[in-house]
Amino acid sequence: MRIAVLDDHQGVALSMADWSPVHALGTVDVFTDHLADPERLITRLTPYDAVVLMRERTPMPAAVIDRLPALRLLVTTGARNAAIDVEAARRRGVVVSGTGSLGTAPAELTWALILGWSRHLLTEADNIRDGGWQTTVGRDLAGRTIGIVGLGRIGAQVARVAGAFGMEVLAWSHHLTPSRAAEAGARAVPLPELLAASDVVTIHQVLSDRTRLLVGPAELAQMKPDALLVNTSRAGIVDTSALVAALREGRIGGAALDVFEQEPLPEDDPLRRTPGLLLTPHVGYVTEAVYRRFYGEVVEDILAFAAGEPVRTL
Repeated sequence: MRIAVLDDHQGVALSMADWSPVHALGTVDVFTDHLADPERLITRLTPYDAVVLMRERTPMPAAVIDRLPALRLLVTTGARNAAIDVEAARRRGVVVSGTGSLGTAPAELTWALILGWSRHLLTEADNIRDGGWQTTVGRDLAGRTIGIVGLGRIGAQVARVAGAFGMEVLAWSHHLTPSRAAEAGARAVPLPELLAASDVVTIHQVLSDRTRLLVGPAELAQMKPDALLVNTSRAGIVDTSALVAALREGRIGGAALDVFEQEPLPEDDPLRRTPGLLLTPHVGYVTEAVYRRFYGEVVEDILAFAAGEPVRTL
C-alpha cells in the first residue's frame, strides 16, 4: 500500500502512534503543507491507495475522489467529516472510515478564549514583553450570564465550568428540554432570550442545513452591546460578514473565533483587521491526548482494512 497522511501541520503524526505495522504494509508519506488547489491535490494523491485526513483541513469532494484511480481507503480523524463526499466515495468503492475523539479539548479552549478575551491577556502579555505595564481593566465572569448554543457533549462541559465560576447558565438547541438542560446546570430558554440576556454567547452545534448561518444580522442585533461571541464549533454557523460589521460598528463587545470558512485563514481576510477579535488557528482539538486517539485509531483502521476486517465507517 501507498499511504498519504495530509495536513500534519506540526509534523507529529508519526510520533503519536505506533506506525510500524503500517510501514510493514508499504510506504507512508506525511505532508506538513496544505494544498488548497484541487488540481495540485489530485496530482499529489494520484499514486496513493489510502489517504489520511486531519478533520476538515482538506476537502474531498466528488471532483477529487473521482480522479484518484488508486484510492481505496479514506481515513478521517473524528467520527464525522463534512468535507468528504461520502456518497461519491461509496460509488467508487472507496471505504471511508473515522476515529473517536475527545470532547474535553474544545471545551477547554472555549474557556481559554473566554478568559483570554475577558482579561485582555494578549495585550497585557505584550505589555510585559515590550517593557511596559498594565493598560487594561478586565471583566469579571462571576455574576454574569453565559448562553450556550448547543448543549451536547462539549456544551455541557462548558456549562459545568461556568457554574464553577459563579455564572448563570442559559442554553438553547432545537430539541433541548428543561430537564436535559438542568442536568448540565443550565436553564433552557428560547434563542432570542439567550442572545439578549447573555454576557457571553458560545456556540457548540454541529454544522448542518438547519444550523448554517444560525447567527446572522438579526441574531447579532439581539445581543448586548458589550457581549462576547465565541465560536469553537464551525464557522458556517455564524454569518462572518455580519459579525465583522457588528464589531466594526461597535454593536457587540467582541468575538473569539477558532474556526473559519477558509482555513488556513488568508492573509488578506477581513477578520485579521477587525477590532475586538481574539483569533486562534483552529486548535480546539489540537492536543496531545486527542492526537494520540486520532492517529492511534487511524493505524487501527488501516490495519483492519488491509486485513479485510470491518473498519469504523462513516
